[in-house]
Amino acid sequence: MPDFDTARLEEWIVAVAASHNRIVGPLTYIFCDDPKIIEVNRQFLNHDYFTDIITFDYSRGRMISGDMFISLDTVESNSVLVGATYTRELLRVIIHGVLHLCGINDKGPGEREIMESFENKALKKLDEI
Repeated sequence: MPDFDTARLEEWIVAVAASHNRIVGPLTYIFCDDPKIIEVNRQFLNHDYFTDIITFDYSRGRMISGDMFISLDTVESNSVLVGATYTRELLRVIIHGVLHLCGINDKGPGEREIMESFENKALKKLDEI
């Protein structure tokens, strides 16, 4: 795990949520490896593949809340594929989960591009904090 400034990350997450008219409730990040993420994916989603994040949404109204499993193994391999640093890719995945909790999807036609746009805006916001 990178040595994050957690106060800065919390401020960032709150700011990103606010930009989507949301307030932040309890968020739990579970950092794990590929064997754990595929176990969770199979058990809860009936998916048989690796992924970087699985988000369980417990949000109510404007308050976002959820559990997010992040595979550090997949984050690392994806960082190489996209030419990003490991830390930057991990930050992208962290905010990706928050954006899901804010109601942004990425599975339907054109949704992936919308999600990427919001991820990029959020990462720029972090650079300003």
